[in-house]
Amino acid sequence: MPFIDCKISAKLTDEKKEIVKSELGKSIALMHKPESYLMVGIIDNYDLYFAGKKLENGAYVGVKLFGSPSSGDCERMTAAICGILKDKLSIVPSSVYVTYQGISDWGWNGGNF
Repeated sequence: MPFIDCKISAKLTDEKKEIVKSELGKSIALMHKPESYLMVGIIDNYDLYFAGKKLENGAYVGVKLFGSPSSGDCERMTAAICGILKDKLSIVPSSVYVTYQGISDWGWNGGNF
């Protein structure tokens, strides 16, 4: 039950959003989770500030998972996320924050896991 929440400062086309969503779908396997349960949110044209300055091309990505991710898995996922954002949206890794949160109670389809 992963959720990847992307807040991106640049305006994206629907095509770019689809590309990012698809690449994140492939990468979630690094966290030992199937894409079939992945939910992705993308908010573009989002005001982000870093070191007191507005980022023209930056991103904040929050990854929430059912269970507790390992540090190694998070490290690999951060590298993948930064690679996707650099290759697909020209966002340099130094303009990207990624956070992880393990969740013990996750509801879906009228019940909890």
